[in-house]
Order: sequence, then structure tokens, then C-alpha cells
Amino acid sequence: MENRFNYKIVADSSADLPALAEVNYAQVPLLIRAGQNEYLDDETLDVHAMVEDLRQYKGRSTTACPGIGDWLAAFDGADAVFAVSITSALSGGYNAAVAAGETYCQEHPGACVHVLDSRSTGPEMRLLVEKLREYVLAAEPPERIWQKIQRYARHTHLLFSLESLTNLAGNGRVHPAVAAAVGILGIRIVGCASEKGELHPLAKCRGESKALAELLRQMERMGYRGGKVRIDHCENEPAALLIRHALLKQGYHDVEIHRCRGLCSYYAEKGGILIGFEDGGV
Repeated sequence: MENRFNYKIVADSSADLPALAEVNYAQVPLLIRAGQNEYLDDETLDVHAMVEDLRQYKGRSTTACPGIGDWLAAFDGADAVFAVSITSALSGGYNAAVAAGETYCQEHPGACVHVLDSRSTGPEMRLLVEKLREYVLAAEPPERIWQKIQRYARHTHLLFSLESLTNLAGNGRVHPAVAAAVGILGIRIVGCASEKGELHPLAKCRGESKALAELLRQMERMGYRGGKVRIDHCENEPAALLIRHALLKQGYHDVEIHRCRGLCSYYAEKGGILIGFEDGGV
């Protein structure tokens, strides 16, 4: 099929995806601030050093989403853009991307910009971007791609296991009372991204092995039947490998492991695990 569109896929850096082969792709970085230190979540960020700095920092830290100008710069050169943002329930990035899309279309008559609120972050966003690449490589028309990615997004999910909620609580993302119970006596929180894109705790588990078992149980409960799985970890590769091994043992094969970049490392904190997966409706 002849492709008369100059496509571009854009995602903010919470997708943990600095580069994407075979298609025109751009990442828009978020920013983490801790005192006098700023960490731009791009491909040059030393994530390990940032994680260690933040573990020692005792003051308040914050994050900043990309502005309209950042999104506009990322859209440049395309006449059909598909942008994926971190959940609008936790960030203003989606609204900035929408505003940038409106401006871009005004400045480039005939162009179209579709912005998808992932209602998630990390590995679930990676699944959405990978699916967009599939549609773009098939040279489908922009409106058809937009319809299909919205349907696909209804069948992807995010689960997480965290041993600290310090940064989430400090930024008002979870209730301080919930955060206070995590990390004490080896308690880990297992949760999900809700349909509205909010972080929703599902269980408290004592010890990592119980948390990993709970993640697998929740995947099955949420409809996992052997689709794609993307596991991101914040300096916890052993746990990610255990989950991957358990899924491979069940005969599931499309399971990848990636390291969290800056934004996801900030919120997941050291030891955190994020799992994006497709349910059986795909």
C-alpha cells in the first residue's frame, strides 16, 4: 500500500523508550527536580546516579511535564503525528500535547495530530507505541490508525510492585497513610493503573516472592492469556527475570525486560517493578 503520509510517533519519556527503530520517532523528556539538582529524562541521563542521589536526598522533590513548545518541536517535520502521553490523572503532559497539536495543525494546514492519553506509564505506554509502529509500517491511513489504537488501548494494562512510595506520596499521587505502611517489615504494595489512569493499590505483600506471585495472579485475573508482556524495573533485574521465567514456563514467549528510565525510576524507586501486558481481547 502506498503511503502518502509523513508519519511520526512521539511519546514522553515516561514510556522508557528513548529510541524506536524503523519509524520516525521522537521522545519528549520530563524533568525531575531535587533541591538544586535537575535531571532531564533523556538518553544522556545517568539513571543509576539519579536513583542513588534521590535515595540520599531528604528534601522535597518534584517532576515537571513537557511544555507545549517541547511537544511542538517533537512534532516538527511530520504531517501525521501520533503522540502518547503519561496518564493525565498524574500529569499535565497530555493537556500540553493536545494544545501543541492544535497549534501545530494551525501552523501546518493539512496536518493531523492525534494525542492518546495512555492512562498509564512505562511498559504499557511501550505497548501502545509498539502497536502504533505496527500500524504505521502497514501504511494505514491516519484516521484508521487512530481508531485502531484507541480500541487496542482498551486491552492493555499496567501492574506494579513497589517497596517504597516516598516520592509518590510526596507529590500527592498516593495517600501518605498508604505510603507509610509500605517498606515496613518488608511490605510491598501491588497495584494497577485504573481505567481513569489513577494508581490503585490491590494488595499488600510481605516479601518480594509473595509480591511477584500476586502480580502473576493479578495478570490472570485481568485477562492475560499469552499476549505481549513488557517488564520495566528500577534496579531490580532479578525480580524481572523471575517473572519472565514464570511466564515462559507457562508457554508465553513475547516477554521483554527493560530498565526504567528517569521518570519511572523516580516514582517506582529502587526495587520497583512495572508490568505492561495485553489481555485476551487483543
